[in-house]
Amino acid sequence: MAKKKTKYICQECGYESAKWMGKCPSCQSWNTMVEEFVESATTRNRGFVTSSAKTSSRKPQAITKVERELEERIDTRTVELNRVLGGGIVPGSLVLVGGDPGIGKSTLLLQLSSQLANLSHRVLYISGEESVKQTKLRADRLGVTADQLYVLAETDLDYIEKAIDDIDPTLVIIDSIQTVHQADIASAPGSVSQVRECTAAFMRVAKTKGIAIFIVGHVTKQGSIAGPRLLEHMVDSVLYFEGERHHTYRILRAVKNRFGSTNEIGIFEMKEVGLEEVLNPSEIFLEERSKGAAGSTVVASMEGTRPVLVELQALVSPTSFGNPRRMATGIDHNRVSLLMAVLEKRVGLLLQTQDAYLNVAGGVRLDEPAVDLAIAISIASSFRDQVTKPTDVVIGEVGLTGEVRRVSRIDQRVNEAAKLGFKRAIIPAKNIGGWTIPDGLEVIGISTVEEALEVVLGGQDHG
Repeated sequence: MAKKKTKYICQECGYESAKWMGKCPSCQSWNTMVEEFVESATTRNRGFVTSSAKTSSRKPQAITKVERELEERIDTRTVELNRVLGGGIVPGSLVLVGGDPGIGKSTLLLQLSSQLANLSHRVLYISGEESVKQTKLRADRLGVTADQLYVLAETDLDYIEKAIDDIDPTLVIIDSIQTVHQADIASAPGSVSQVRECTAAFMRVAKTKGIAIFIVGHVTKQGSIAGPRLLEHMVDSVLYFEGERHHTYRILRAVKNRFGSTNEIGIFEMKEVGLEEVLNPSEIFLEERSKGAAGSTVVASMEGTRPVLVELQALVSPTSFGNPRRMATGIDHNRVSLLMAVLEKRVGLLLQTQDAYLNVAGGVRLDEPAVDLAIAISIASSFRDQVTKPTDVVIGEVGLTGEVRRVSRIDQRVNEAAKLGFKRAIIPAKNIGGWTIPDGLEVIGISTVEEALEVVLGGQDHG
Protein backbone atom coordinates (compact mmCIF):
# COMPACT_ATOMS: atom_id res chain seq x y z
CA MET A 1 0.00 0.00 0.00
CA ALA A 2 1.04 3.56 -0.57
CA LYS A 3 2.44 5.34 2.43
CA LYS A 4 0.40 8.14 3.93
CA LYS A 5 1.94 11.28 5.27
CA THR A 6 0.42 14.40 6.74
CA LYS A 7 0.98 18.04 5.91
CA TYR A 8 -0.70 21.28 6.80
CA ILE A 9 -2.35 23.30 4.04
CA CYS A 10 -3.72 26.84 4.30
CA GLN A 11 -7.39 26.83 3.34
CA GLU A 12 -7.20 30.41 2.06
CA CYS A 13 -4.21 30.37 -0.31
CA GLY A 14 -3.03 26.73 -0.54
CA TYR A 15 0.33 27.22 1.21
CA GLU A 16 1.79 23.87 2.36
CA SER A 17 3.86 23.26 5.49
CA ALA A 18 5.28 20.22 7.22
CA LYS A 19 4.16 21.51 10.63
CA TRP A 20 1.23 23.49 11.97
CA MET A 21 1.48 27.27 12.22
CA GLY A 22 -0.99 29.70 13.70
CA LYS A 23 -0.41 32.29 10.98
CA CYS A 24 0.03 31.48 7.30
CA PRO A 25 3.31 33.03 6.07
CA SER A 26 1.90 33.42 2.56
CA CYS A 27 -1.48 35.18 2.99
CA GLN A 28 -1.04 36.24 6.66
CA SER A 29 -4.33 34.57 7.67
CA TRP A 30 -4.75 33.19 11.20
CA ASN A 31 -5.88 29.65 12.07
CA THR A 32 -6.25 28.50 8.45
CA MET A 33 -3.69 25.66 8.50
CA VAL A 34 -5.51 22.30 8.37
CA GLU A 35 -3.94 18.86 8.56
CA GLU A 36 -4.48 16.72 5.47
CA PHE A 37 -3.36 13.20 4.50
CA VAL A 38 -1.39 12.82 1.30
CA GLU A 39 -0.39 9.56 -0.37
CA SER A 40 3.25 9.23 -1.26
CA ALA A 41 3.96 8.35 -4.86
CA THR A 42 7.25 6.54 -4.09
CA THR A 43 5.62 3.16 -3.72
CA ARG A 44 2.82 3.69 -6.20
CA ASN A 45 2.99 1.53 -9.35
CA ARG A 46 6.27 -0.04 -8.20
CA GLY A 47 7.51 -2.52 -10.77
CA PHE A 48 5.35 -1.06 -13.54
CA VAL A 49 6.12 1.38 -16.28
CA THR A 50 5.64 4.90 -14.96
CA SER A 51 3.67 7.56 -16.79
CA SER A 52 6.87 9.45 -17.63
CA ALA A 53 8.13 6.44 -19.59
CA LYS A 54 4.98 6.05 -21.64
CA THR A 55 5.17 6.96 -25.28
CA SER A 56 2.67 9.35 -26.81
CA SER A 57 1.31 9.27 -30.33
CA ARG A 58 1.11 13.07 -30.41
CA LYS A 59 3.97 14.91 -32.06
CA PRO A 60 4.81 18.62 -32.14
CA GLN A 61 3.43 20.51 -35.13
CA ALA A 62 4.37 23.77 -36.77
CA ILE A 63 1.81 26.35 -35.77
CA THR A 64 1.42 27.43 -39.41
CA LYS A 65 0.22 23.90 -40.32
CA VAL A 66 -2.34 23.59 -37.54
CA GLU A 67 -5.83 23.75 -39.02
CA ARG A 68 -8.05 26.39 -37.47
CA GLU A 69 -11.57 25.40 -36.52
CA LEU A 70 -14.25 27.91 -35.64
CA GLU A 71 -15.89 26.76 -32.42
CA GLU A 72 -19.62 27.32 -32.46
CA ARG A 73 -20.85 28.90 -29.26
CA ILE A 74 -24.08 28.08 -27.48
CA ASP A 75 -26.42 31.08 -27.41
CA THR A 76 -27.82 31.53 -23.91
CA ARG A 77 -30.58 33.88 -25.15
CA THR A 78 -29.43 36.36 -22.48
CA VAL A 79 -27.62 39.34 -24.00
CA GLU A 80 -25.82 40.29 -20.78
CA LEU A 81 -24.52 36.78 -20.13
CA ASN A 82 -23.44 36.34 -23.75
CA ARG A 83 -21.45 39.59 -23.53
CA VAL A 84 -19.60 38.51 -20.39
CA LEU A 85 -18.80 35.07 -21.84
CA GLY A 86 -17.54 36.60 -25.08
CA GLY A 87 -20.46 35.66 -27.32
CA GLY A 88 -21.94 32.56 -25.70
CA ILE A 89 -20.91 29.29 -24.03
CA VAL A 90 -17.99 27.44 -25.60
CA PRO A 91 -18.51 23.64 -25.62
CA GLY A 92 -15.91 21.91 -23.47
CA SER A 93 -15.21 25.00 -21.36
CA LEU A 94 -14.92 25.08 -17.56
CA VAL A 95 -16.36 28.25 -16.01
CA LEU A 96 -16.03 29.28 -12.36
CA VAL A 97 -18.79 31.51 -10.94
CA GLY A 98 -18.01 33.22 -7.62
CA GLY A 99 -19.96 35.54 -5.38
CA ASP A 100 -21.16 36.26 -1.86
CA PRO A 101 -23.73 33.92 -0.28
CA GLY A 102 -27.27 34.87 -1.25
CA ILE A 103 -26.19 37.19 -4.08
CA GLY A 104 -28.03 35.14 -6.74
CA LYS A 105 -25.52 32.66 -8.22
CA SER A 106 -27.87 29.69 -8.00
CA THR A 107 -30.75 31.77 -9.36
CA LEU A 108 -28.69 32.89 -12.35
CA LEU A 109 -27.50 29.39 -13.19
CA LEU A 110 -30.95 27.82 -12.73
CA GLN A 111 -32.42 30.38 -15.13
CA LEU A 112 -29.57 29.68 -17.57
CA SER A 113 -30.29 25.95 -17.32
CA SER A 114 -33.97 26.54 -18.07
CA GLN A 115 -33.22 28.71 -21.11
CA LEU A 116 -30.88 26.14 -22.64
CA ALA A 117 -33.22 23.25 -21.82
CA ASN A 118 -36.05 25.06 -23.59
CA LEU A 119 -33.77 25.26 -26.66
CA SER A 120 -33.56 21.41 -26.71
CA HIS A 121 -30.17 21.28 -24.95
CA ARG A 122 -29.88 18.62 -22.27
CA VAL A 123 -28.80 20.20 -18.97
CA LEU A 124 -27.75 18.50 -15.71
CA TYR A 125 -28.04 20.62 -12.55
CA ILE A 126 -26.16 19.06 -9.63
CA SER A 127 -26.81 20.56 -6.21
CA GLY A 128 -24.70 19.64 -3.22
CA GLU A 129 -26.38 22.13 -0.89
CA GLU A 130 -30.09 21.50 -1.60
CA SER A 131 -32.26 18.46 -2.04
CA VAL A 132 -34.10 17.81 -5.28
CA LYS A 133 -37.37 18.99 -3.71
CA GLN A 134 -35.79 22.23 -2.50
CA THR A 135 -34.42 22.86 -6.00
CA LYS A 136 -37.91 22.18 -7.38
CA LEU A 137 -39.42 24.77 -5.02
CA ARG A 138 -36.93 27.38 -6.23
CA ALA A 139 -37.58 26.41 -9.85
CA ASP A 140 -41.35 26.87 -9.36
CA ARG A 141 -40.78 30.34 -7.89
CA LEU A 142 -38.67 31.29 -10.91
CA GLY A 143 -41.11 29.76 -13.40
CA VAL A 144 -38.58 27.16 -14.57
CA THR A 145 -40.25 24.33 -16.48
CA ALA A 146 -38.24 22.29 -18.98
CA ASP A 147 -38.28 18.58 -19.79
CA GLN A 148 -34.59 18.59 -20.77
CA LEU A 149 -33.46 19.93 -17.37
CA TYR A 150 -32.31 17.14 -15.03
CA VAL A 151 -31.69 17.70 -11.32
CA LEU A 152 -29.46 15.63 -9.04
CA ALA A 153 -28.60 16.11 -5.35
CA GLU A 154 -25.18 14.48 -5.01
CA THR A 155 -21.74 15.29 -3.56
CA ASP A 156 -19.73 12.16 -4.44
CA LEU A 157 -17.54 12.79 -7.49
CA ASP A 158 -17.77 9.19 -8.77
CA TYR A 159 -21.58 9.26 -8.81
CA ILE A 160 -21.56 12.67 -10.47
CA GLU A 161 -19.28 11.41 -13.26
CA LYS A 162 -21.53 8.37 -13.74
CA ALA A 163 -24.60 10.62 -14.01
CA ILE A 164 -22.83 12.75 -16.62
CA ASP A 165 -22.02 9.60 -18.63
CA ASP A 166 -25.62 8.36 -18.43
CA ILE A 167 -27.34 11.62 -19.42
CA ASP A 168 -24.66 13.03 -21.80
CA PRO A 169 -25.71 16.67 -21.28
CA THR A 170 -24.68 19.80 -23.17
CA LEU A 171 -24.24 21.77 -19.94
CA VAL A 172 -23.49 20.73 -16.35
CA ILE A 173 -23.96 22.99 -13.31
CA ILE A 174 -22.04 22.12 -10.11
CA ASP A 175 -23.46 24.01 -7.11
CA SER A 176 -21.06 24.19 -5.37
CA ILE A 177 -17.50 22.88 -5.76
CA GLN A 178 -16.91 23.16 -2.00
CA THR A 179 -19.47 20.41 -1.35
CA VAL A 180 -18.10 17.87 -3.83
CA HIS A 181 -15.66 15.27 -2.52
CA GLN A 182 -13.59 12.40 -3.87
CA ALA A 183 -13.59 9.23 -1.78
CA ASP A 184 -9.90 8.49 -2.40
CA ILE A 185 -8.84 11.71 -0.66
CA ALA A 186 -8.98 11.66 3.13
CA SER A 187 -9.53 15.41 3.47
CA ALA A 188 -12.92 16.91 4.25
CA PRO A 189 -15.10 18.45 1.49
CA GLY A 190 -14.13 22.05 0.81
CA SER A 191 -10.48 21.54 1.73
CA VAL A 192 -7.72 22.58 -0.65
CA SER A 193 -6.97 19.01 -1.75
CA GLN A 194 -10.62 18.17 -2.41
CA VAL A 195 -11.36 21.38 -4.29
CA ARG A 196 -8.23 21.04 -6.42
CA GLU A 197 -8.74 17.37 -7.32
CA CYS A 198 -12.46 17.69 -7.99
CA THR A 199 -11.92 20.71 -10.22
CA ALA A 200 -9.23 18.82 -12.13
CA ALA A 201 -11.64 15.90 -12.60
CA PHE A 202 -14.35 18.21 -13.98
CA MET A 203 -11.78 19.80 -16.28
CA ARG A 204 -10.94 16.36 -17.73
CA VAL A 205 -14.63 15.62 -18.25
CA ALA A 206 -15.20 18.96 -19.97
CA LYS A 207 -12.24 18.61 -22.33
CA THR A 208 -12.65 14.94 -23.22
CA LYS A 209 -16.43 14.95 -23.69
CA GLY A 210 -16.90 18.49 -25.00
CA ILE A 211 -19.36 19.34 -22.20
CA ALA A 212 -19.55 22.89 -20.85
CA ILE A 213 -19.36 22.85 -17.04
CA PHE A 214 -20.19 25.75 -14.70
CA ILE A 215 -18.94 25.38 -11.13
CA VAL A 216 -20.00 27.65 -8.27
CA GLY A 217 -17.34 28.80 -5.80
CA HIS A 218 -17.97 30.56 -2.50
CA VAL A 219 -15.93 33.65 -1.68
CA THR A 220 -14.00 34.58 1.45
CA LYS A 221 -14.44 37.71 3.55
CA GLN A 222 -11.81 39.39 1.38
CA GLY A 223 -13.92 38.73 -1.72
CA SER A 224 -11.72 36.08 -3.37
CA ILE A 225 -12.74 32.55 -4.32
CA ALA A 226 -12.55 30.29 -1.26
CA GLY A 227 -9.77 27.73 -1.48
CA PRO A 228 -6.48 28.10 -3.33
CA ARG A 229 -5.92 30.78 -5.94
CA LEU A 230 -4.76 28.01 -8.29
CA LEU A 231 -8.44 27.15 -8.77
CA GLU A 232 -8.77 30.29 -10.89
CA HIS A 233 -5.77 29.22 -13.00
CA MET A 234 -7.27 25.81 -13.75
CA VAL A 235 -10.54 27.00 -15.28
CA ASP A 236 -11.14 28.70 -18.64
CA SER A 237 -13.22 31.60 -17.34
CA VAL A 238 -13.81 33.23 -13.96
CA LEU A 239 -17.02 35.21 -13.42
CA TYR A 240 -17.73 37.22 -10.28
CA PHE A 241 -21.34 37.97 -9.34
CA GLU A 242 -21.29 41.22 -7.38
CA GLY A 243 -23.77 43.59 -5.81
CA GLU A 244 -24.99 45.04 -2.55
CA ARG A 245 -27.68 43.11 -0.72
CA HIS A 246 -29.58 46.35 -0.18
CA HIS A 247 -29.58 47.12 -3.91
CA THR A 248 -31.60 45.19 -6.46
CA TYR A 249 -28.91 45.39 -9.13
CA ARG A 250 -26.32 42.68 -9.66
CA ILE A 251 -23.16 42.89 -11.77
CA LEU A 252 -21.66 39.83 -13.47
CA ARG A 253 -18.00 40.59 -14.15
CA ALA A 254 -15.46 38.51 -16.13
CA VAL A 255 -11.99 38.68 -14.58
CA LYS A 256 -10.59 35.87 -16.73
CA ASN A 257 -11.79 34.56 -20.08
CA ARG A 258 -9.77 32.43 -22.49
CA PHE A 259 -12.46 32.79 -25.14
CA GLY A 260 -13.18 36.52 -24.95
CA SER A 261 -12.18 39.84 -23.48
CA THR A 262 -11.90 40.36 -19.74
CA ASN A 263 -13.45 43.13 -17.62
CA GLU A 264 -16.75 42.82 -19.44
CA ILE A 265 -19.81 43.26 -17.22
CA GLY A 266 -23.43 42.22 -17.41
CA ILE A 267 -26.03 43.96 -15.27
CA PHE A 268 -29.12 42.27 -13.86
CA GLU A 269 -31.97 43.35 -11.61
CA MET A 270 -33.18 41.00 -8.88
CA LYS A 271 -36.96 40.69 -8.80
CA GLU A 272 -39.45 38.29 -7.24
CA VAL A 273 -39.50 36.16 -10.39
CA GLY A 274 -35.70 36.02 -10.63
CA LEU A 275 -33.02 37.99 -12.42
CA GLU A 276 -33.90 40.26 -15.33
CA GLU A 277 -31.18 41.68 -17.56
CA VAL A 278 -30.68 45.45 -17.77
CA LEU A 279 -29.94 46.36 -21.39
CA ASN A 280 -29.32 50.08 -20.76
CA PRO A 281 -27.60 50.40 -17.38
CA SER A 282 -26.82 54.12 -17.82
CA GLU A 283 -30.51 55.00 -17.56
CA ILE A 284 -30.83 52.91 -14.41
CA PHE A 285 -27.85 54.53 -12.69
CA LEU A 286 -29.02 58.05 -13.55
CA GLU A 287 -32.80 57.76 -13.06
CA GLU A 288 -32.72 58.88 -9.40
CA ARG A 289 -30.23 61.68 -9.90
CA SER A 290 -31.24 64.85 -8.06
CA LYS A 291 -30.93 67.92 -10.25
CA GLY A 292 -29.72 71.16 -8.75
CA ALA A 293 -27.51 69.58 -6.07
CA ALA A 294 -23.91 70.62 -5.56
CA GLY A 295 -21.27 67.89 -5.71
CA SER A 296 -22.99 65.77 -8.39
CA THR A 297 -21.18 64.98 -11.64
CA VAL A 298 -21.87 62.43 -14.39
CA VAL A 299 -18.94 60.50 -15.87
CA ALA A 300 -18.76 58.10 -18.82
CA SER A 301 -16.80 55.03 -17.71
CA MET A 302 -15.81 52.02 -19.81
CA GLU A 303 -16.62 48.56 -18.48
CA GLY A 304 -14.91 46.28 -20.95
CA THR A 305 -16.25 47.32 -24.35
CA ARG A 306 -19.38 48.96 -22.94
CA PRO A 307 -19.67 52.65 -21.97
CA VAL A 308 -21.63 53.21 -18.74
CA LEU A 309 -22.72 56.62 -17.46
CA VAL A 310 -22.81 56.87 -13.66
CA GLU A 311 -23.21 59.64 -11.14
CA LEU A 312 -20.39 60.67 -8.81
CA GLN A 313 -21.45 62.38 -5.58
CA ALA A 314 -19.22 64.36 -3.23
CA LEU A 315 -19.91 65.99 0.13
CA VAL A 316 -17.28 68.35 1.52
CA SER A 317 -17.83 69.87 4.97
CA PRO A 318 -15.63 71.43 7.71
CA THR A 319 -13.99 68.82 9.91
CA SER A 320 -14.63 68.44 13.61
CA PHE A 321 -11.45 66.47 14.21
CA GLY A 322 -7.76 67.22 14.10
CA ASN A 323 -7.30 65.13 10.94
CA PRO A 324 -9.90 65.53 8.18
CA ARG A 325 -11.71 62.36 7.10
CA ARG A 326 -11.53 60.97 3.57
CA MET A 327 -14.14 58.32 2.77
CA ALA A 328 -14.89 56.83 -0.64
CA THR A 329 -17.37 54.19 -1.83
CA GLY A 330 -16.97 52.73 -5.30
CA ILE A 331 -13.65 54.47 -6.08
CA ASP A 332 -10.09 54.19 -4.79
CA HIS A 333 -9.61 56.02 -1.49
CA ASN A 334 -5.97 56.82 -2.30
CA ARG A 335 -6.97 58.32 -5.65
CA VAL A 336 -9.35 60.69 -3.89
CA SER A 337 -6.59 61.91 -1.55
CA LEU A 338 -4.28 62.46 -4.53
CA LEU A 339 -6.86 64.51 -6.45
CA MET A 340 -7.64 66.63 -3.39
CA ALA A 341 -3.93 67.40 -3.11
CA VAL A 342 -3.91 68.46 -6.78
CA LEU A 343 -6.91 70.75 -6.20
CA GLU A 344 -5.21 72.32 -3.22
CA LYS A 345 -1.83 72.82 -4.87
CA ARG A 346 -2.79 73.66 -8.46
CA VAL A 347 -6.19 75.34 -8.06
CA GLY A 348 -5.89 76.86 -4.59
CA LEU A 349 -8.84 75.19 -2.85
CA LEU A 350 -8.23 75.10 0.91
CA LEU A 351 -9.22 71.50 1.65
CA GLN A 352 -6.91 70.82 4.60
CA THR A 353 -9.69 71.45 7.13
CA GLN A 354 -12.47 69.74 5.16
CA ASP A 355 -13.96 66.28 5.49
CA ALA A 356 -14.64 64.65 2.10
CA TYR A 357 -17.12 61.86 1.40
CA LEU A 358 -17.45 60.42 -2.11
CA ASN A 359 -19.89 57.87 -3.49
CA VAL A 360 -20.62 56.22 -6.83
CA ALA A 361 -24.41 55.97 -7.09
CA GLY A 362 -25.90 52.55 -7.83
CA GLY A 363 -23.27 50.40 -6.13
CA VAL A 364 -20.88 50.36 -9.12
CA ARG A 365 -17.10 50.32 -8.69
CA LEU A 366 -15.00 52.52 -10.99
CA ASP A 367 -11.32 51.62 -11.36
CA GLU A 368 -10.17 53.46 -14.48
CA PRO A 369 -8.31 56.82 -14.44
CA ALA A 370 -10.81 58.46 -16.84
CA VAL A 371 -13.04 59.30 -13.85
CA ASP A 372 -10.38 61.55 -12.23
CA LEU A 373 -11.72 64.82 -13.65
CA ALA A 374 -15.27 64.03 -12.55
CA ILE A 375 -14.03 63.33 -9.00
CA ALA A 376 -12.15 66.64 -8.90
CA ILE A 377 -15.15 68.60 -10.19
CA SER A 378 -17.51 66.92 -7.71
CA ILE A 379 -15.23 67.86 -4.81
CA ALA A 380 -14.86 71.45 -6.03
CA SER A 381 -18.61 71.75 -6.66
CA SER A 382 -19.45 70.65 -3.11
CA PHE A 383 -16.69 72.79 -1.57
CA ARG A 384 -17.84 75.92 -3.39
CA ASP A 385 -21.51 74.95 -3.03
CA GLN A 386 -22.00 75.51 -6.75
CA VAL A 387 -24.38 73.39 -8.81
CA THR A 388 -23.14 71.57 -11.93
CA LYS A 389 -25.36 71.49 -15.00
CA PRO A 390 -27.37 68.27 -15.16
CA THR A 391 -26.75 68.05 -18.93
CA ASP A 392 -22.93 67.97 -18.58
CA VAL A 393 -20.81 64.83 -18.75
CA VAL A 394 -17.15 64.96 -17.68
CA ILE A 395 -14.33 62.67 -18.88
CA GLY A 396 -10.57 62.88 -18.30
CA GLU A 397 -7.51 61.66 -16.42
CA VAL A 398 -5.76 64.11 -14.09
CA GLY A 399 -1.98 64.26 -13.60
CA LEU A 400 -0.06 65.50 -10.58
CA THR A 401 0.76 68.80 -12.26
CA GLY A 402 -2.94 69.49 -12.83
CA GLU A 403 -2.97 68.57 -16.52
CA VAL A 404 -5.86 66.63 -18.06
CA ARG A 405 -4.68 63.63 -20.07
CA ARG A 406 -6.34 61.81 -22.95
CA VAL A 407 -8.45 58.70 -22.36
CA SER A 408 -9.27 55.68 -24.52
CA ARG A 409 -12.45 55.10 -26.57
CA ILE A 410 -13.63 58.69 -26.28
CA ASP A 411 -16.02 58.31 -29.23
CA GLN A 412 -17.96 55.49 -27.54
CA ARG A 413 -18.22 57.43 -24.29
CA VAL A 414 -19.47 60.59 -26.00
CA ASN A 415 -21.96 58.73 -28.20
CA GLU A 416 -23.46 57.07 -25.12
CA ALA A 417 -23.85 60.48 -23.48
CA ALA A 418 -25.54 61.87 -26.61
CA LYS A 419 -27.99 58.94 -26.67
CA LEU A 420 -29.08 59.73 -23.11
CA GLY A 421 -29.77 63.39 -23.91
CA PHE A 422 -26.66 65.12 -22.52
CA LYS A 423 -25.95 68.48 -24.17
CA ARG A 424 -22.30 69.09 -23.31
CA ALA A 425 -19.21 66.90 -22.89
CA ILE A 426 -16.04 68.18 -21.20
CA ILE A 427 -13.17 66.04 -22.44
CA PRO A 428 -9.34 66.27 -22.74
CA ALA A 429 -8.18 68.58 -25.52
CA LYS A 430 -5.89 65.83 -26.86
CA ASN A 431 -8.94 63.65 -27.53
CA ILE A 432 -10.55 66.10 -29.95
CA GLY A 433 -10.20 65.08 -33.59
CA GLY A 434 -10.25 61.80 -35.50
CA TRP A 435 -13.90 60.96 -34.75
CA THR A 436 -17.36 62.33 -35.50
CA ILE A 437 -19.11 64.46 -32.89
CA PRO A 438 -22.75 63.39 -32.50
CA ASP A 439 -25.50 65.84 -33.41
CA GLY A 440 -26.91 67.95 -30.60
CA LEU A 441 -23.87 67.58 -28.35
CA GLU A 442 -21.33 70.31 -27.66
CA VAL A 443 -17.81 69.02 -27.03
CA ILE A 444 -15.35 71.21 -25.09
CA GLY A 445 -11.67 70.29 -24.90
CA ILE A 446 -9.73 71.32 -21.80
CA SER A 447 -6.06 70.96 -20.83
CA THR A 448 -5.97 71.60 -17.06
CA VAL A 449 -8.16 71.07 -14.01
CA GLU A 450 -8.38 74.83 -13.48
CA GLU A 451 -9.68 75.26 -17.02
CA ALA A 452 -12.27 72.53 -16.44
CA LEU A 453 -13.53 74.30 -13.30
CA GLU A 454 -13.83 77.53 -15.32
CA VAL A 455 -16.02 75.76 -17.86
CA VAL A 456 -18.18 73.69 -15.47
CA LEU A 457 -18.47 75.96 -12.40
CA GLY A 458 -17.76 79.38 -13.85
CA GLY A 459 -14.41 79.76 -12.11
CA GLN A 460 -15.74 81.29 -8.86
CA ASP A 461 -13.46 80.47 -5.96
CA HIS A 462 -14.99 80.66 -2.50
CA GLY A 463 -12.04 78.94 -0.83
